[in-house]
Amino acid sequence: MTQPTDTDTYFICATPRTGSSLLLGLLDSTGVAGHPQAYFRAPDEVAWAKRWGIARTSQGALDYGEFVRAALVAGRTRNGVFGAKLMWGTHAELTGRLAGWHPELAGDELRLLEREFGRRVRFVQLRRDDTLAQAVSWLRAEQTGVWFVGGRGEIGGGQDPAGSRPAFDRDALTRIMRTIDEHNAGWERWFDRYGIRPYRIRYEDLSADPEAVTLRVLDHLGLTLPAGGRVTPSHQRQADRLNEEWGARYRLPPPAL
Repeated sequence: MTQPTDTDTYFICATPRTGSSLLLGLLDSTGVAGHPQAYFRAPDEVAWAKRWGIARTSQGALDYGEFVRAALVAGRTRNGVFGAKLMWGTHAELTGRLAGWHPELAGDELRLLEREFGRRVRFVQLRRDDTLAQAVSWLRAEQTGVWFVGGRGEIGGGQDPAGSRPAFDRDALTRIMRTIDEHNAGWERWFDRYGIRPYRIRYEDLSADPEAVTLRVLDHLGLTLPAGGRVTPSHQRQADRLNEEWGARYRLPPPAL
């Protein structure tokens, strides 16, 4: 017998390198919080569709309605809870596609999400206090093509054979930190627009005590870890001494021309 829930769907709202993949794996391990993944990232649609056996037209298009239905099947646990990750921008891509089916709701992204994913939609936001450390991690992932190690069947972001060796780039770090600030501000405007009060998580807290943070998320969603259940990580930590060295190097005054 499955336990009643207070949540139909929850979305992890994040920016890259805030521990979102770690949190997805932790929530998945509980057995009651869906099987959250980045199902709606446009570059991965073809790979997900292939995994789910969704046919494409001769022009390479796919039936997005079938795609969303397949994601719901893949992402739900037996109690009916569905989870997914949305980076800034992905939500607009998703709701833009949904508006094609429901033009009467075009422009109201929250109602579009509720229309397809259930009225009881909740939002969990991940942020990182140390945006320089976040930018260092982001730049390394961009350069090497490795966005996570381990995982529970993610598509995209693993080892990229075409990736290069990481190299310090002050200008790139500045650019990424600016992007992080813009994306965080974008999420805040979006939450304010729709009167959403997300459950907020700091990367630093998640990294320090992943089990405690995961249990707090379950509580926010109205879920309980089953008797005998465990919260177990499936991703490996990637940061190392090089991350620290790049952060310290960035804080030094730039060399004189």
